[in-house]
Amino acid sequence: MGTLDTVSIGILLAAIVILAGILSSVIAMRFGAPLLVVFLLLGMLAGEAGPLGIQFDDVKTTYIVGSVALALILFDGGLHTKFATFRSVLAPATTLATIGVVITAALTAPATHYLFGLDWVASLLVGAVVASTDAAAVFFLLHARGLRLRPRVAATLEVESGSNDPFAVFMTLLLVQYLMLGDLPVQTVLARLATEIALGSLVGMLGGRAIVIVLNRLGLSQGLHAPFVMTSALVIYGVAASLHGSGFLAVYLAGLAVGNRPTRAHRSIVSFLDAVTWMAQIVMFVLLGLLVSPARIVDSLLPSLGVAAVLMLIARPAAVMLCLTPFGFHWREKLFISWVGLRGAVGIFLASIPLLVGLPRASLFFDIAFVVVLVSLLIQGWTLGVAARWLHIAFSRFDPILRRVELDLPGQLAQELVGYRVGAKSPYIRRGILPSWAKLMLVIRNETVLVATEAGNVREGDHAYFLAPLEKAPALDRFLVDMPPPAAPDPRLLGDFFVAADTPLGALAEIYGVEIADADASTTLAEFFRQRLGRSARKDDLVPLGTIALLASKVSEGALVTVGLRLAEPEPEDLPAPPAGWRAKLKGLVRRAWIELVRQR
Repeated sequence: MGTLDTVSIGILLAAIVILAGILSSVIAMRFGAPLLVVFLLLGMLAGEAGPLGIQFDDVKTTYIVGSVALALILFDGGLHTKFATFRSVLAPATTLATIGVVITAALTAPATHYLFGLDWVASLLVGAVVASTDAAAVFFLLHARGLRLRPRVAATLEVESGSNDPFAVFMTLLLVQYLMLGDLPVQTVLARLATEIALGSLVGMLGGRAIVIVLNRLGLSQGLHAPFVMTSALVIYGVAASLHGSGFLAVYLAGLAVGNRPTRAHRSIVSFLDAVTWMAQIVMFVLLGLLVSPARIVDSLLPSLGVAAVLMLIARPAAVMLCLTPFGFHWREKLFISWVGLRGAVGIFLASIPLLVGLPRASLFFDIAFVVVLVSLLIQGWTLGVAARWLHIAFSRFDPILRRVELDLPGQLAQELVGYRVGAKSPYIRRGILPSWAKLMLVIRNETVLVATEAGNVREGDHAYFLAPLEKAPALDRFLVDMPPPAAPDPRLLGDFFVAADTPLGALAEIYGVEIADADASTTLAEFFRQRLGRSARKDDLVPLGTIALLASKVSEGALVTVGLRLAEPEPEDLPAPPAGWRAKLKGLVRRAWIELVRQR
């Protein structure tokens, strides 16, 4: 009976942890807190030094669970990355993911060497363990705060975080092998690296393509698509690793291949993998917390904090500055990317490898990594929003979290039904704007289902369902989101969308549903500004176009480069009362008149 009671208590505790994980996503979205830290501490409290006193020192099980979790995390990361994004920042992101990891590890090593008295190879191993960043933590926290990063910065962080884990794993395993076996010839190291990359890439791309073929050609039962994809990702990881290729690179590329091809049940697969990834991180953090000895951490706390400080303030910034300088990044962008290098579960997972193989002082490597990750999540995690706004890397306007319903349509893969609850301040309601590629199909009003012809004009509070191309469906968010109007026309907040100045008006009208004269279809935006203004455009010039307004966002050497599209307008009653003083009053009057003129035209 005692054994049965132990099993029952174990099931109860596991269920409570899973339930807490499900509810934690809601809490994290509301408070923007790095809640993975909570599960790390929960593991410590449940461990032998905590109130529950669970004796857990099974490093092998932790490593297996960590490998599975990391494989799923990387596959999900590839699933969300678009080929266009991948190609646009391939050079800077891969430079950061390879050379950047080496530089970070190399600059962290001296701090470890002098603070802990480790030899140089062991110190470099510590640097390699904490060199990779955690994409899931970064983007979850940014999303929780409603921040939208500038596209190039977001793409670089996304691709770098997804691709630097395989290289960090390779570097860690190589240094562990060196400490165990002694000197390794350079040609052997390079040959092994090339083999891992080649085999991992081959298995990943072929495996991803195979997943797509099975999804689209075999009639899997409803509900089995997502479990099939998840299991296939683990098979791809296992095959690549068995062939001595990089299993982590393989699953990332497989996710990239699946996410960029039309497949059946695509949205349900993505939603399922997102949930599994979140749970995988929680389980991994709890297990890693169980392995930690608080008494041991206290003994090495101060020097570990020193390593964390060097990593955050010297090693990561230096690596980013050196790697991104050739690619023309602004210093603000480089500084932000430096600060966003959050460490996560991968660092502690890699620190379990020395424990697994029984290296001398392996527990010290684990303790250092634990402190570094904890400090990074607490300090950098809670200051991401402040850094983004201070450096003007993100649009500081809060974007409400939008609940989008996506329904696959059997028999075809090109389009889907996308549903929203329509808000009163959305561009669709306020300005009648809808892309030409989106077609209203159904409206649910007062619990009654209406076809588009029965519903008439969509009203506030309706649930509207649109037919849209699969790859364009998320773009509808910007038309349906209940976006609060700005209190004042701040140029940084006007551009809901940005397009190149050489874009023809015809293309713009097709995308955003704006009516223009046929004769203006071939006119570029730069020419349109010149015609309307009677001169070359200057930064922040505003020109009306149908139901929207165009903003001269970027002007270089007298030439218009980028145009912003303003979709949301404040109603006259929303405008704040102008401050005292005749100049301020006159400015407020002119502003109101201009907004009214833009709306009427």
